[in-house]
Amino acid sequence: MTGPRRQKVLKAIVKHFIDTAEPVGSNTIIVKYNFHVSPATIRNDMASLEHEGFIYQPHTSAGRVPTNQGYREYIDKIADHESAHKEAAKALKVITEEHKTAKAKEYIYDAVQLLARATGTASFATVPDNSRTFYLGVSNVLKQPEFAENSLHASQVLEVFEKSDNFIKTLKSLDINDSIKAFIGEENIIEQIQSCAIIVTKYQINGFEGYFGLLGPTRMRYPFNIAMLEQIKSLL
Repeated sequence: MTGPRRQKVLKAIVKHFIDTAEPVGSNTIIVKYNFHVSPATIRNDMASLEHEGFIYQPHTSAGRVPTNQGYREYIDKIADHESAHKEAAKALKVITEEHKTAKAKEYIYDAVQLLARATGTASFATVPDNSRTFYLGVSNVLKQPEFAENSLHASQVLEVFEKSDNFIKTLKSLDINDSIKAFIGEENIIEQIQSCAIIVTKYQINGFEGYFGLLGPTRMRYPFNIAMLEQIKSLL
């Protein structure tokens, strides 16, 4: 192959076919890849590339597509590998961050499920990279006599979790750190759940941090629930 323009034509054909899986003609090459020459010039270059075995015409009315020899020429002599390395690094960074977020969410979902099952309370966690609360086990709380006999208290518990933005703001306003804190009855600054107790802590995982805990009636097994929260948090 001779001439930088002919290399650019082959590069355009390879790139177009990789991106679209469709044959490319001379007019598309000129418009899409900014060649400032006539269609006849591009057709001559394509004829030379076809003669040399770098491209071929799948059928009479089609444009051209690369041959294996064309791919080899592209890889060895034409492709911009330096730019490709930068692009790959950028793409990998995005995928890695998405993977870290997904794995963190997976761990948190499992932890909330374990806590709800182990304590018989409503368990919750703020979700990594998202301003909402994930919770399970509200039915555990609503089955307790304190709530089964008081529909107002029951609806207030549901309201707190459903209005997750307010709940998260409240958690942020409390003195919560890596240790485990219990807020009992009136110690909760959320008026709707002053019939409840909250046991909560902060978690850190994969570069994310949030809140993780449980909510139940003030009549609960505090030492056991605190210990269980501590145990499950350690699994994170």
